[in-house]
Amino acid sequence: MKRHATAVWNGSGKDGNGHLTTQSTVLNQTQYSFNSRFADGVGTNPEELVAAAHAGCYTMSLSFGLNKAGFTAESLETTAFINFENGTITGSHLVVKAKVAGIDQSALEVIAKESEQTCPVSRALSVEISSEVLLVG
Repeated sequence: MKRHATAVWNGSGKDGNGHLTTQSTVLNQTQYSFNSRFADGVGTNPEELVAAAHAGCYTMSLSFGLNKAGFTAESLETTAFINFENGTITGSHLVVKAKVAGIDQSALEVIAKESEQTCPVSRALSVEISSEVLLVG
């Protein structure tokens, strides 16, 4: 399987702008710029997209891990915090709220830690990855 996305950029790094389109067209000429990356401009940015990819991948991996252990999540909500320092992504911290009947916190943490290390996006990132999981409801 191969997936693709296309980036188009016009102009200088600081004053230019561009757009991103994904194969699925969920992003379809979605704006990005210096301001959307380093300030509060309208549009997305690469670090936000890495965060979305990591949160989505990890959450699906956690769901599969729970299934393998005999549990089904009622809901999993993951927020990925990407650290971007001096022009480099230096880490990703995943915060999960999990509603899973019949599981205790320690068992959830074991499955979550395994998912942190095995999701494909985690394996693609060569940065420190950490997570915390909170059993809710």
